[in-house]
Amino acid sequence: MAEPSLQLRLSQKLALSPQLQQAIRLLQLNRIELREYIQETLDANPILERDEDEAPSESPDFESTEQAAKSETAEDESYDWEAERFEADTWTDGGSYEAYQGESQIPDTSENSLRDHLLWQINLAHFSDVDTAIAQAIVFGLDDEGLLQETLEEIRASLAPELLVEEDEVLAVLHRVQRLEPVGVASRDPAECIRVQLSALPSDTDHRDLALRIARDYLDLVARHEIGELCKRTSVTEEKLLGALELIQSLEPRPGARYDNRRDEYLVPDVYVTRADDEWRVTLNPENEPGLKLNRYYIDLLRKSGGKDAEYLRGRLQEARWLMSSLELRNRTLMAVSQAIVDFQEDFLEHGERAMKPLVLKEIAESVGVHESTVSRATTRKYMLTPRGLFELKYFFSSHVRTDRGGTVSATAVKAQLQLLLESEPRESPLSDQELSDLLKQVGILAARRTVAKYRESLGIGSSTERRRLYARQVSLG
Repeated sequence: MAEPSLQLRLSQKLALSPQLQQAIRLLQLNRIELREYIQETLDANPILERDEDEAPSESPDFESTEQAAKSETAEDESYDWEAERFEADTWTDGGSYEAYQGESQIPDTSENSLRDHLLWQINLAHFSDVDTAIAQAIVFGLDDEGLLQETLEEIRASLAPELLVEEDEVLAVLHRVQRLEPVGVASRDPAECIRVQLSALPSDTDHRDLALRIARDYLDLVARHEIGELCKRTSVTEEKLLGALELIQSLEPRPGARYDNRRDEYLVPDVYVTRADDEWRVTLNPENEPGLKLNRYYIDLLRKSGGKDAEYLRGRLQEARWLMSSLELRNRTLMAVSQAIVDFQEDFLEHGERAMKPLVLKEIAESVGVHESTVSRATTRKYMLTPRGLFELKYFFSSHVRTDRGGTVSATAVKAQLQLLLESEPRESPLSDQELSDLLKQVGILAARRTVAKYRESLGIGSSTERRRLYARQVSLG
């Protein structure tokens, strides 16, 4: 029998303070959600109120703003609580904003019925708390067609630092989400979606195994309608092959397409980009949130009261201070991340999509001095209005394609070049994906045929066969 003993062990744990947890939560909210959160806090906290009389500042003093921010968090009993405010306008430049009169009303598709349908299923499924968080992050990474646009690493980074998970855990949850209704949702491309849907069919479904093999290895031949070559490679009769192809054609490679993703909501840019003094400047939308201040009546009451009443008011005061500090940190982070993006993608602002540079979260995180997950939260469902249009901040991040000189070019720039080629192609003989790949190579872009097909589909452009039919139809209609 072992004798009882005492052991000394050292371990490290990540503990987030309530204030930091609130700052993280506020950063990932979009403008509408932030407004609702602040309103709920105002309704629940009598010490906090809107500063309706605060006038916008025409020339904000950023230096004095920083000093005010530091004093807000100071534990000084002599602090003048009546004068404490959080002013949204101190984070904007009144001069550069004058070019934008009013709120730009652009339909908001950040929420859609497919997302609601999936979140409803996740809440009913037997997911653990960690798996539920991963599944929700996956759902928020879907496009309108139900395909996953974020990598497993990006999903993992978006969960940190609250949840530190491995890519294998994200992949396991992804496979479960793909079996939700509609089956195949959250696939990374239409080919994977078809494979998931085939795998979900009963094992005794006619031609299922052959269809799975074709979907795994020979979808490129299916796209080119090379029946003879398919028969040769699969070693089956044409009759069986046609049965498998019919099964594949009955599937939905874009499971979100049948959902109505339109909303009557409108979004407003979170930041504006303007050209001033030969440089690109970023300013926050001054209408993001009105100023907040502490209620003078309850501050006086706190000084005079004691016991449980004073304890309650001190708690609400602390909550109000945390909210003001968290809002300030949110604005600082959003400004810093947006400015770093603009500095990095200055060529895009000057010359358009063809000048877009490859960019990943890590580069902006290192530039700003924050974690990648912070950049991910700051750029999700936040919008930037530029002279070239309105874009989600995540739009400025893209993968890269190699060039013949050993450099790289962004996927966005490749798509822009690809669209330019397609717009000028001969209508009597549309360019194939291989021909497009060859033309890109002539301008120094090394993009394989499959990569060209992927980018072409993401632009909503059909194959050369489909375009030939479309052109012929347009000619027949005059």
